[in-house]
Amino acid sequence: MNSTWHALDLGDAIMAHEPMEQIRKAFEEIVSQNNISSDVAIFTRNDSEGRLHCQVTAYFSPAAIQIAKLFNAVPCAKPSRDNLDLLAGRENCWEVLFPEKV
Repeated sequence: MNSTWHALDLGDAIMAHEPMEQIRKAFEEIVSQNNISSDVAIFTRNDSEGRLHCQVTAYFSPAAIQIAKLFNAVPCAKPSRDNLDLLAGRENCWEVLFPEKV
């Protein structure tokens, strides 16, 4: 099983809405074609890192590799659960992907 997460910088939080919607639509299209398990999920995090505006990063779980490739996301370390928001996926993905926090 692949354990590599992927990340995609969506830019400034003000402008990130459109790429987030594109990712959500791609996820829904793939879900409608496949029986998606709870380990397929995409999360976002707003991070200011001392900047005036927040930057948004999308994180694709290892099982969401097909969607990550569509958007040219790059491999990354598994993100911490802190301050993540679920963009697309089943609600029970939290327990599956972050069991250490349950």
